[in-house]
Amino acid sequence: MNAGAVGNIARTPELGKRIGFTFAMLAVYRLGCAIPTPGINIAELKQFFQEGAGPFAIFNLFSGGAFEQLSIFALGIMPYISASIIIQLLTVVIPQLEELKKEGEEGRRVITRYTRYGTVGLSIVQSTLMATALESGLFGANTVIDPGWSFRVMTAITLTAGTAFIMWLGEQITERGIGNGISLVIFAGIVTAIPSALSRVVDLATTGQLPPVGVFLLAALMLGVVFGIVYVERAQRRVPIQYARRTVGRQVVGGTTAYFPLKLNTSGVIPPIFASSLLLLPVQVGSWSNSVWVQDFVQDHLSFNSLPYNIVYVGMIIFFAYFYTGIMINPDDLADNIKKNGGYIPGIRPGPRTAHYIQQVLNRITLIGAGYLAVVCLLPVVMSVQFNVPFYFGGTALLIVVGVAMDTMGQVEAHLVSRNYDAFKRTGRGRGGR
Repeated sequence: MNAGAVGNIARTPELGKRIGFTFAMLAVYRLGCAIPTPGINIAELKQFFQEGAGPFAIFNLFSGGAFEQLSIFALGIMPYISASIIIQLLTVVIPQLEELKKEGEEGRRVITRYTRYGTVGLSIVQSTLMATALESGLFGANTVIDPGWSFRVMTAITLTAGTAFIMWLGEQITERGIGNGISLVIFAGIVTAIPSALSRVVDLATTGQLPPVGVFLLAALMLGVVFGIVYVERAQRRVPIQYARRTVGRQVVGGTTAYFPLKLNTSGVIPPIFASSLLLLPVQVGSWSNSVWVQDFVQDHLSFNSLPYNIVYVGMIIFFAYFYTGIMINPDDLADNIKKNGGYIPGIRPGPRTAHYIQQVLNRITLIGAGYLAVVCLLPVVMSVQFNVPFYFGGTALLIVVGVAMDTMGQVEAHLVSRNYDAFKRTGRGRGGR
């Protein structure tokens, strides 16, 4: 965005209010991340994370460091994302939910209400398991000041209420602010972890644990990933559509060629977020279990550096890429709209053949997009194993940060274009009236 666009934001009161509201809500979220849950020994918990958080590192990253001190927002937005995944999957299986989805705004409200109920239910389960794990000494022997049922109930209520508040806050940002509220909440949590990650790199470089060549390669890798993300997120496959000439009254219209753009990565950052959220559930349950066998199984097969975990992770990214793309674009509806407007794809017969062709194109570009997402999201494993980077910050975080930033800036530019278009229409009408 250039300086002229920034000036236009300042001259657009409505957009300025939306941006200000978004920053205010994110500030409230960050303030809540600093409020600890009652009955927790914060010093003991921080020592656990300094010594190595294991499978909870990515959970702490997505919660913006709230899990590290077990704040009221320690569960973060992950229960909401998990509930959204479950509802979307059930929409494909349950006909009643599919009918609700087709009912427009009213059906969407009902599905949103079901998602909220699911979020509260998952939050209660996860917060109860977390309270039990804290009492068992998983995060340190003296983490809980006064163990007992009163602590468990208080922790469950506090963390569930915190997640419900974040869910409400994200919905308010989406409605009254700018950008997708849930994505911006995750974005804010990751961005706040960047300074501490950079300070760790500086400490490693100054102590000689990370040579200057390693720092240079790490910086080059990060810049290369950012460039690749921006390039792929803007890449499109343009499908040509030819409109036949026809006579409307005394005018001849049509006879032109347009292009329907299909993004290479239609699903955006949804697949890695969904995959990470679902994989965190068994990791949390296993890690918080009192069974030594279950904990050993999680450590051996569900750790972030293990081969089984990453195979399942990549498979889920590919699945959600195809699943979400199928939700966003319906080839049959698209083919019908092209036919109704008198258009056709050159060399393809209108109707079912057009839908089949669009589906083939979607399958190919979605495979490329899913592969790109998988490669980027596996970078943290490579950085940890090959470069011995002692923090979980890499491809997944960069993908979310860059993707959400691009989507948000796109919405800002859309508001500016809409405002300029309205001003142009008013000016045209005024001149026409004269």
